[in-house]
Parts: sequence; C-alpha cells; structure tokens
Amino acid sequence: MKRLAAIAALCIAFAAPAVRADIYGYVDADGIAHFSTEKLDERYQLFQRGNASFDSAQLGSSARAAAVESGDTPLSRYLSRHPGLAKVEPLLKEAAEEFSIDPALLKAVMAAESGFNPNAVSPKGAIGLMQVMPATAERYGLQGDRKRTLEQKLADPKTNIRLAARYLRDLHKLFPSRPELVVASYNAGEGAVQKYRNNIPPYPETRNYVQIVKQFYQIYKPAAQSLTVAALDSESGGAKRIHMTIPGRRNMPASVLE
Repeated sequence: MKRLAAIAALCIAFAAPAVRADIYGYVDADGIAHFSTEKLDERYQLFQRGNASFDSAQLGSSARAAAVESGDTPLSRYLSRHPGLAKVEPLLKEAAEEFSIDPALLKAVMAAESGFNPNAVSPKGAIGLMQVMPATAERYGLQGDRKRTLEQKLADPKTNIRLAARYLRDLHKLFPSRPELVVASYNAGEGAVQKYRNNIPPYPETRNYVQIVKQFYQIYKPAAQSLTVAALDSESGGAKRIHMTIPGRRNMPASVLE
C-alpha cells in the first residue's frame, strides 16, 4: 500500500493543472532533435505549448499533422518511440518497482538529462542515461576497483538507472507530495532546495528543468502502463538522438549538481 501511495502522490501532483513551459525544437540534418524551453534562434519552432498540445508543420521533415485531441504530437511520438528508450525499458520498469518510483517520472528525467544517450557525460562530470554525479554514486556505496573505475561502473545503464531511482526515492521521502521539489533537487541538489526554504531555487536552469520534466512527464504518463515503445518509423526522419538546451545552464553556481 505504501508503494502505491507513493506512486499515486507523484501521479496526482504532476498530473494536476499547472503552468508548464512551452517547448521549442527542430530536427537537424543529422537527425538529432534539439529541444528548448525558449526560442533560441530562427531554427526553433513551437513544438508543444505548455498548457496544450501543439503541432508545428515547420519542424523539419519529421513533423506532420498530429491528432491534437489525443495528445499524439510529433514530440510525444519522438519521445515515446525513441529506440534508446526501448533498449532500457526493462531496466526502468525494474528500478521503478524496486524503489516505488513512477516509471513515467524516470523516463521524463532520462529524456531531459541525456536524451537516452548512455555515453553522455556533462561538463561537470555527470554520467550516463540519468546523468548521475560520481559523488552521488559514492554516497550510495558505489566504488571503483582494479577492473573498473567508479565512472566506468556508473556508465553501465542498469547501475546508472538504479542509482538514479534510489536517489529519486530518497528525495521523495525528503519532500513528500512535492514532486516539483524532487525534480528541482535532482537538478540542483537537495541542499539548494533546502537553502531556499523548500522552494525551487531561483536558478534559471533549475526552473526551466522542472518545467520541461513536467512536460515530458505528461507525455509519458498517459500511456505509462501500456506504452509499447517501437523504433522510429520512416515518418520520423530517422532521428535517434536528442539535444536538450536548458536556458540558464551557464549561469548555474559551480557548486550546484547538474
């Protein structure tokens, strides 16, 4: 019952009406999807409104008319059918069950953090699909040995996802029924959230990050229980990677976890 209650709390809070960021994007010539919460230049077209589905016929060759009423937008199709997600779906399900985390939240965080790229490494050293910091991994007992360094172990998808799920579980215990603070803490660290009296820190990156994870959560949640992830079809333009630009990232304090 406690496990179901924890998942239900996240579902209700994240599904509740709220101000969400618009998402802009485009697919480049190499098939890489670029998303942002701001129109960074003329290539970025409105992909999905924060409070309603939106279809842009100008978002490269991958976009075409969507069934807006059903939520079947180019963005939702791209994210839900991404082949990188299909590869780790069993690992996500396993970690979600073990740590009582909504799988839709894990998917949303993964999409925002790495775009399903297991080899992603941030400038500040965050590693893998869920962009876990080595210091966070050490807190949970992960250590290097003669065969593999801590960083190499952390790059393993199963280890990476499991540590992230465990961290999200603990953040949920720290901020019960406050999923926006759970997500903010994952980005900026729980210390930053506590510093601002249990509010989302006034960092541009963190505020945008929370909004975009909420948007992605809305995409994954409606079909979270029965989502069938398939490889992108020919209509998707062959895009297989995501590049997420979080406005304000360069302005983050050096001590803040990415």
